[in-house]
Amino acid sequence: MNVPRRPDILTLSLGAIFALLPALESYAERLDSTPWKYSLEQPADGWQSAAFDDSGWTTGEGGFGTRGTPNARIGTVWKTNDIWLRKTISLDNVPAHPALLMHYDEDTEVFINGELVVSKTGWADNYQTIPIEESKRGILKAGENTLAVHCRQNNGGQYIDVHVVDGDHVPSLPKMKPFVSELITKWGSEVTPDNVWQEYPRPQMARDNWNNLNGNWDYAVTDIKQTEQPRAWDGEILVPFCLESKLGGVQELLSEDEALWYRRTFPSRRADGQRTLLHFEAVDYASEVFVNGTSVGKHVGGNTPFTLDISEAIKDGDNQLIVRVEDATEAWQLNGKQRRNPGGIMYTQVSGIWQTVWTEQVPASHIADLTITTDAQTGTITIIPEIESSDAVAKVSVVVKDADQVVANYSGVADEIAITVPHAKRWTPDSPQLYHLEVALLDSNDKVLDSVNSYAGIRTVGKIRDKDGNLRMTLNGEVIFHWGPLDQGWWPDGLLTPPSDEGMKFDIEWLKAAGFNMIRKHIKIEPRRYYYYCDQIGMMVWQDQVSGGKNPPWTRMDKNPVDAEWPDEQHEQFMLEFERMIDELENHPCIVIWGPFNEAWGQHRTMEVGKWTVERDPSRLVNIASGGNFWPVGDIADQHSYPNPSFPFDPARYKDYVRVVGEFGGHGYPVEGHLWDASRENWGYGGLPKTKAEYRDRYVKSLEILDQLRLQGIAGGVYTQTTDVEGEINGLMSYDRKVIKIPAEELHELHQRLYE
Repeated sequence: MNVPRRPDILTLSLGAIFALLPALESYAERLDSTPWKYSLEQPADGWQSAAFDDSGWTTGEGGFGTRGTPNARIGTVWKTNDIWLRKTISLDNVPAHPALLMHYDEDTEVFINGELVVSKTGWADNYQTIPIEESKRGILKAGENTLAVHCRQNNGGQYIDVHVVDGDHVPSLPKMKPFVSELITKWGSEVTPDNVWQEYPRPQMARDNWNNLNGNWDYAVTDIKQTEQPRAWDGEILVPFCLESKLGGVQELLSEDEALWYRRTFPSRRADGQRTLLHFEAVDYASEVFVNGTSVGKHVGGNTPFTLDISEAIKDGDNQLIVRVEDATEAWQLNGKQRRNPGGIMYTQVSGIWQTVWTEQVPASHIADLTITTDAQTGTITIIPEIESSDAVAKVSVVVKDADQVVANYSGVADEIAITVPHAKRWTPDSPQLYHLEVALLDSNDKVLDSVNSYAGIRTVGKIRDKDGNLRMTLNGEVIFHWGPLDQGWWPDGLLTPPSDEGMKFDIEWLKAAGFNMIRKHIKIEPRRYYYYCDQIGMMVWQDQVSGGKNPPWTRMDKNPVDAEWPDEQHEQFMLEFERMIDELENHPCIVIWGPFNEAWGQHRTMEVGKWTVERDPSRLVNIASGGNFWPVGDIADQHSYPNPSFPFDPARYKDYVRVVGEFGGHGYPVEGHLWDASRENWGYGGLPKTKAEYRDRYVKSLEILDQLRLQGIAGGVYTQTTDVEGEINGLMSYDRKVIKIPAEELHELHQRLYE
């Protein structure tokens, strides 16, 4: 398979990406979404009538029920046996064939202006259009009407939502809104438009001449068919936080039939011999960018950076920047844990710009990229510069420093440059040595045309058999047990976007203090600075590819697995985004494992993908499918086991693979006042402990079992997880990072057994 390097801009049609979505109603034809009044206690007689006083009832968004009920669109959680609802609806005129659009689970009575119009027993598993009998149509009137509903729950899931509609022209359901939690981190509470994400976003190829475009932008949401910029804007959104997040300031869901627009101005100037580059660290999912009314590029893919050369579109002074985004979230998109109807282990969708936007000016001849590899045995740093230049032969210089001391250098042709560092210090979790690199592009007279700062950690990842024949992972030729948490990188205030650089760094530092030497970065690609801190702090990373698309049956470690069937176009998009991830992150010494698939999520063409990954980056290990479905490709066989770790030891099947327990634990412990949503079924694996002491005992028991598995040949373990995430309360910290469930010092002491 031939996947191009650095495929930043894709001309694939957006229509093709969303071709499998169902036809949708007009953007304008949506039902009213005004809130209801509701009571969970039996109301007084006459509660159905317009004259009834419901001022003491609670206000809530429809629909009402429990998450996980089929096709439920939860606005307010309802978990009791009965609920009574009331709202006022206004009709310009009474339709010829009025109907109720309703989803009920279970027994339901619907009243209009005090009169019973529909009674249902049992349940529905989706919205239904139910005509109002002709004899009862006279109950409706032009103007205000009172709609009242009683629903009784008997067993299983529960849900109720009712709308009065024109049966001949049923509009779309109201837009769903994201759940609005009160949780906020201490870093999120300090965010302002002036201080939001000011750090340089690309630490491994840094320049001084750059301009940060984060801050307040205008935004608007329109029909997806609208391709002209909006005439009116809905308000302001704080970039780089997404539309759905608390910190973005909007908290609105983007539907698959809508487009999200952004607008701001930025200063720039046209300069001879200079190019202006516009960088987006991540935009979810398909975007088109306009500068001063000119389209300067399109991009499809929501998880990695892309760059546009806007030199021909800018002018001196203020320039207008507009970004148009489409985000279906599901279908074939690589969306990770995002869902339109979140619950369980799936979370709130993220739409639009969600990482830093910035510009920089570079010379016409400049360094476009660096590829850095190292060899711990020889102490060699190899650099392949990618040069944008009109010269047939480009010349570069490289200076390697240990702190301020020059330890090696090179000057010559910009080809594959191998520099040996005398008495090289190796990068390890205990000693994360980084060498500073100064790379310059020179003209024929050795004049500097362009320069960037970078760094490298000299280390080699490998595997070796121990005395018992078990394959173990090595770092710089030494066996090292990999021990770390499942880390999903979600935040209650920023969702996928950390509230600040400081907050993001806190997670890594705390995990290091707790005695972990590795992080499994789960179904998410972090901002590039995250990996910079892992490099600095000394934290190995297992990096997952972001999942999405169609799943096969999950057979875990069983023999004879099957793959999902993926169309060629969607497979190529998967590979394109996978290559982008590797290309952007491959220079980081912290990353030691690539994981193409997790638990059969979007798993397809496994042998082809695995062989491609091994060939693409032979310097790292490949975990083809964490938790299965296991296929014989790559380096690792990975079992998921909850709550306690286990592994299906099979000497013949796994003898040529490093064996790990890629997920276990997940012991839950709820912290009152620090829950995403106290009204939902917050959960952990194996049920919830009754006391904090029981929670700790469960953790210690899982750790002891893992230690025994280590002695039997298991080479690494991943505990679920760093923090609580939405309804999952199985973190070592609360979701807002304000409560540590087991102190780092105590964890550090407990973990030492795994390294002995």
